[in-house]
Amino acid sequence: MLTIVLVARLLLAGVFAAAGLAKLADRAGSRQAMIDFGVPTSLAGPLGVFLPVTELVVCVALIPGVTAWWGALGALALLLLFVAGIGINLARGRRPECHCFGQLHSAPAGWKTLARNGALAAVAAFILWQGYDGVGPSALSRLGALSTAQLLGLLGGVLVLALLAGQWWFLVHLLGQNGRLLVRLETLEANLAELAPGGSAALLSQNGTHLHQEAAEGLPVGSPAPAFSLRGLHGETLTLEALRAPAKPVMALFTDPECGPCNALLPEVGRWQEEHAQKLTLSLISRGEVKQNKTKAQEHGLSNVLLQKDWEVSGSYEVNGTPSAVLISPDGKVASPVAGGAEGIRDLLSYAVGERPQLPMQPQGAPQRQPQGQPCPNCGKVHPNGNGAAQQVERMGPKVGEEAPEVRLADLEGEEVSLQERFGGQETLVLFWNPGCGFCQQMLPDLEEWEATSPEDAPKLLVVSAGTEEANKEMGLTSPVLLDQNFATGRAFGASGTPSAVLVDAEGKVATEVTVGAPAVMELAGVGKTKT
Repeated sequence: MLTIVLVARLLLAGVFAAAGLAKLADRAGSRQAMIDFGVPTSLAGPLGVFLPVTELVVCVALIPGVTAWWGALGALALLLLFVAGIGINLARGRRPECHCFGQLHSAPAGWKTLARNGALAAVAAFILWQGYDGVGPSALSRLGALSTAQLLGLLGGVLVLALLAGQWWFLVHLLGQNGRLLVRLETLEANLAELAPGGSAALLSQNGTHLHQEAAEGLPVGSPAPAFSLRGLHGETLTLEALRAPAKPVMALFTDPECGPCNALLPEVGRWQEEHAQKLTLSLISRGEVKQNKTKAQEHGLSNVLLQKDWEVSGSYEVNGTPSAVLISPDGKVASPVAGGAEGIRDLLSYAVGERPQLPMQPQGAPQRQPQGQPCPNCGKVHPNGNGAAQQVERMGPKVGEEAPEVRLADLEGEEVSLQERFGGQETLVLFWNPGCGFCQQMLPDLEEWEATSPEDAPKLLVVSAGTEEANKEMGLTSPVLLDQNFATGRAFGASGTPSAVLVDAEGKVATEVTVGAPAVMELAGVGKTKT
């Protein structure tokens, strides 16, 4: 029994040592965790230091036999306090970050966190139940009874474990840094491709301002901005009305943690929030897991990060891609078209803070609104005033009857495949896709049904997609999927977004114009050869 009690003491001591040291190493995170759990801001700073120090005191008290009982009492008191705090927040529907082990591990508090603390509290109660004289000898005295060889073996084992832990920590941080460098490199390569002569996304210059030749999107300027109520990174809820409360313009920046250009822009966004706080409220509307977004927010010093469950807010503002931004006036009206891409967002920010006198001008050849009563090419809805998503007037890329661009891409197994090889003398529907695109996800069930029920004379489907291999495999499509992270193939065909598609005939020639939006793509897939 004494051995079991000693193991229980050492277990608690190890847990409290790791928790205390990790919290002290990340005092800013500990302070924020206090605030998230409902502690007043004025007390969060002192308690953010007092708590880890208390945990270390409990750890030390659990080691000697004469203080082990008191150490267990302190451990039980702290653990019951944690259980109460987590339980109250869960009962209120909140899941703040527990920050239990600082930057080593932090996740939203949930029932697993509650169960873990409850189990540790049971261990502490077990030690207390043994009584003051039943907690066993000092853990250090047990070490004194070991032989020299046993001590050397124990020290060697501890050293090996420490080296392995240090190596793991180093690799995790190194991989994270390499990932950020690769994202920035991909963005630079994409920008260079756009700047190349003859590129379909060539930049225009107007009074020294460079503009991307992209489709205008968004609600009409002057229309009421759709209201929203979204969860923040710390369990709070923010509304558009709350963001407008300081009587300043609100710039809603739509991002995605899996979007490379978005991640490359985040360092600038953090600086903008700090430099222009007196003139503008800049809020990020993202999606995905709280932990993933919180890591990026802490890395770049971001605030006002809100999470939509899927793409509901993006859809209400008719935003079809990331990164994109729209300006909202203090009186709650849409104050700008949607600005897409890093350059367009920088231009919109300059206008919002008064660094340029007017909204960024539409480039030559800019798209126009579809006529009244016509379905929107992106959402398929009929907008009564013709104010839906924009429709391209003139597309770049090959014309009908010309050879399809020759492009080689990797499939989901990593094998490089030629698009022409995949055509194989059959009429093929080339679908430009992104598993992170909300409109693509809405279209996915229809696409799966079409795969299963399409007639023999229907065109074959070839999906050219962005995103990871895992995300594309999870879609469950049976048709071949080729990866195109920089949308280079889409631009080569003249596509401007996702989902969009073009029909290529059996001879490898472009048979239709590029169609945009789920309804148009499914129509093209359904009628097949009648489109040639």
